[in-house]
Amino acid sequence: MSANATVATAAVISSRDSERGHRIRVFVLYLLAIALVVGLSVYGFSYYTLSSAERPFSPKHVLLRPSGSIGLKLGFLGFAIFLGIFLYPLRKAWPWLGRQGSARHWLDIHVMLGITAPFIIAFHSSFKFRGFAGIAFWIMVAVSLSGVIGRYLYSQIPRSLNAAELSMRELQELQEKLAQQLDQQHLLPQADIRSLLRLPSQEQVDRMFAPISLVYMMILDLVRAFQIAKLRRHALSFGEQLSTFGGFLKTKNHDLERAIFMAREEAATAKRVLFLKRSQQVFHLWHVVHKPFSYTFALLAIIHIAVVMMMGYF
Repeated sequence: MSANATVATAAVISSRDSERGHRIRVFVLYLLAIALVVGLSVYGFSYYTLSSAERPFSPKHVLLRPSGSIGLKLGFLGFAIFLGIFLYPLRKAWPWLGRQGSARHWLDIHVMLGITAPFIIAFHSSFKFRGFAGIAFWIMVAVSLSGVIGRYLYSQIPRSLNAAELSMRELQELQEKLAQQLDQQHLLPQADIRSLLRLPSQEQVDRMFAPISLVYMMILDLVRAFQIAKLRRHALSFGEQLSTFGGFLKTKNHDLERAIFMAREEAATAKRVLFLKRSQQVFHLWHVVHKPFSYTFALLAIIHIAVVMMMGYF
């Protein structure tokens, strides 16, 4: 093996290890967030379900009210998450920060923090969304929801290894290659594969209103999971269907899973080719909506923190 080949192999292995480590970190962070939310829900259920007039008489009031020992710590945690969320946009302004890790990894953490933040702030406020703080909370919810949509759109615009957008021609070449490989296998029924690959015409997509095209893409992705399960069931015995939950889980048949993988990639790539222009348009429109909401929330959060500090709560 040549030195160049050795270096290339090492780079591929390093990239795979980095990707695997990133997925593990994100998974652990989600688990921690879910555990915290579930724990607070179980512990505070008897308090949060009380009316505002009844809460001061609860023994948990001194702990769970916004200025209580737990409520205040949740406020600090929310503030830390708030800072973490805005590190992602700062990467573009600070070159030294932009060189740390990949943009996609940062985006995954950004989305995870954005999803977690409304729950933490809701518990911090003890689910009282009135006045100035209430406005900030609902703006934050809008930012979080739009962030999830933005992450989905980001995944619909394929990118090469150097983060440059793939051209339509490159996408079509990839689609043709997958289609040829899929034709060579005989494990999956062709009728089901054609059903999986059935898409609207380019003219129909071009006539769609931008938000409608976004919903349509999400529906196609949801339906594809059931179509893939149907493909898998054709090659499974009754017992295997039960063990894979009706074909939704992978089997130990490597040939079957390779054919399933090609079918899934062919369907996903065909959809991306068809909706590429629409995805880019919606993504640009999303930026117009997401950024003003984000900056408004940041301003309101800073004002809220400043007011609380001036009132001497901590």
